[in-house]
Amino acid sequence: MAHIITGIEPHSPAARAGIRAGDRLLRIDGQAVIDFIDYQAFTANRRLRVQVLRGDRVLDFHIRKDEYAPLGLDFETPMMSGTRLCCNKCLFCFVDQLPVDARETMRVKDDDWRMSLMMGNYVTLTNVSDREIGRIIERHASPLYISVHCTDPELRTRVLGTPRAARLMDQLRTLSEGGIEFHCQCVLCPGINDGDALDRTIRELCEISGAKSLALVPVGLTGHREGLCELHPYTRDEARAVLEIAERWRSRLLEARGTRFVFPSDEFYLQADWPIPQDEAYEDYDQIDDGVGLLRQLDTEYTEAWEESGDAVARGGRSVHLSIACGKSAADFLRDMLARHPVEGAAIDVYGLENTYFGPTVTVSGLITGGDLMAQMRGVPCDAVLITEVMLRENDGLFLDNVTLPEVSESLGKPVVPVGRRGEDLLNAICKLRDGAR
Repeated sequence: MAHIITGIEPHSPAARAGIRAGDRLLRIDGQAVIDFIDYQAFTANRRLRVQVLRGDRVLDFHIRKDEYAPLGLDFETPMMSGTRLCCNKCLFCFVDQLPVDARETMRVKDDDWRMSLMMGNYVTLTNVSDREIGRIIERHASPLYISVHCTDPELRTRVLGTPRAARLMDQLRTLSEGGIEFHCQCVLCPGINDGDALDRTIRELCEISGAKSLALVPVGLTGHREGLCELHPYTRDEARAVLEIAERWRSRLLEARGTRFVFPSDEFYLQADWPIPQDEAYEDYDQIDDGVGLLRQLDTEYTEAWEESGDAVARGGRSVHLSIACGKSAADFLRDMLARHPVEGAAIDVYGLENTYFGPTVTVSGLITGGDLMAQMRGVPCDAVLITEVMLRENDGLFLDNVTLPEVSESLGKPVVPVGRRGEDLLNAICKLRDGAR
């Protein structure tokens, strides 16, 4: 297996050795390189023998460097191989519920454990062989993020739509025995994998030492489910039933293991009309990228920044009228947070937008589109509109409906300001807009 080298970092060990762009990497210390995981593992040593193909000549380079220092090679793709795709037919697959005009990149169903290691993506392990499990252990690829959904083999086979799903618990035990740690998630569907099934899932997972946490997330349903299995969003009572199970286990496990282990997402608390837990209840916020503790962390950070800012929030002299556009589920929480920590000279209104692109049952801020912003914020009296930066694609700033940020600003006739998800980011943006008001 040869990997085309597309670039060499200046002054790197590879550059000093004479490796060139266009060479093809063959082996490192005699071992074939499957992907970037192998590349990272093999290049960690102080002394390396790097074999490349240059034209029709095989060249060996003997390289000395600091331990763990980057070798300095760039490749065609970050992973050095193609993305591993999903082989499941999940009952709740979000990709199957996309609007017909959704961009093609959103339709890619990846399920790649290497992306789990590098980016925190959740994977099901249904496309991972026993041999690959061995490579995960050998490469110390930890922690991983694993979509469990349920531990009952028959039920998991039904939920994921493949008999390969039944192997999960054996895979998890093997990984744990090999020293691999993992964070788990369950996407819960009312009446399917909650209730007694959820009790079993928590009980069996907490017995595996490598399992460090379990996020509980309600199924996400769009308005584009024609021909798919019948599912419904969680009602208030159904969400409360999930939280009651979670709280029983959280109290028990905190005493027995020193961790609450089970962490329901913010959506469950909002759907149940229960208060968001306090900061300490989220421990290290290990599952925050799964929507677990986002609102509490925002409130905690915003409060701390507000209390530490002193004159910055009290300084007046200018005034600005701001709007925050977000998903419906977060609107009341944000209103309360801002009311408790006012910024002098800044009047702030919060607008919870209905999602007409994916459907009204989708209420999170990250899935708000440019079209919904233009339609629902047009004519709103304010000097600027603040949005969370997670509405925008990182590399090009596009909304999910391919609308650009400048197009939204032009349509509304005012600045639309993306804000980082940290509490201090929001406070800084408010103060900056206030202090720059004309």
